[in-house]
Amino acid sequence: MIKFLGQCVLNFITAVKYMFDGRVRFRSVLSSAASIGYDSIPIALAIVFIASAVISLQISKQFLLSGGDSYVGGFMAVALIRELAPGFAALAISARAGTAVSAEIANMKVTSQVDAIKTMKVDPIGYYFAPRILGAAITVPCVIILAELCGILGGMLVSNLTIGLHPARYMNSVWLWIQVKDLMVSVFKGFLFGIIITTVCATQGYSTEGGAKNVGISTTKAAINATVFLLTADLIVALLFYF
Repeated sequence: MIKFLGQCVLNFITAVKYMFDGRVRFRSVLSSAASIGYDSIPIALAIVFIASAVISLQISKQFLLSGGDSYVGGFMAVALIRELAPGFAALAISARAGTAVSAEIANMKVTSQVDAIKTMKVDPIGYYFAPRILGAAITVPCVIILAELCGILGGMLVSNLTIGLHPARYMNSVWLWIQVKDLMVSVFKGFLFGIIITTVCATQGYSTEGGAKNVGISTTKAAINATVFLLTADLIVALLFYF
């Protein structure tokens, strides 16, 4: 795992150098942004909406019994913005788009397309990694913001249906509890998670050797490694900003 982490860092540095050299094509970045971010919106929003609905269902009656039903919205907003929406959305993107990136690059590696790129004196790491990293760094924060909004609305809907909490009271609590710091940290998490997803999954795909069977194995490893690194990064960010 430590060796793989080191390889990810080296590949990321190489990709950043490739970006600053101005060799990244806008069309490639746009295509990567669409496939990683835009195409992942439905699954990310669905997961966060369901998660927030379940949590709201569990806590609404407890808050009502203790006389704190007006705090349901604030609790949901803080929980979603700080942890739930960034975490669930990033895991959804990793499962859908990250594994696709890994499989695509792994397939290129085993079919010698990477060797063909090298013969044209093009850095394959920069060529394959840079557009995907840049596209994910731009779009993943946007997906997370949408997921937070969707989750807050999901909590409002469930609390209204279960305990009859008026949407105005719910949203008033949301505005009172939300802090600018939470929003900024959430956007930073999205930026960081986007880089982690693409770097880890692309590195796993690029390290694939053998045939078609190894492509599937590499894709599975990419999903596992991305999940571990995402959760670790989430813990580190929480310690840095909230401890």
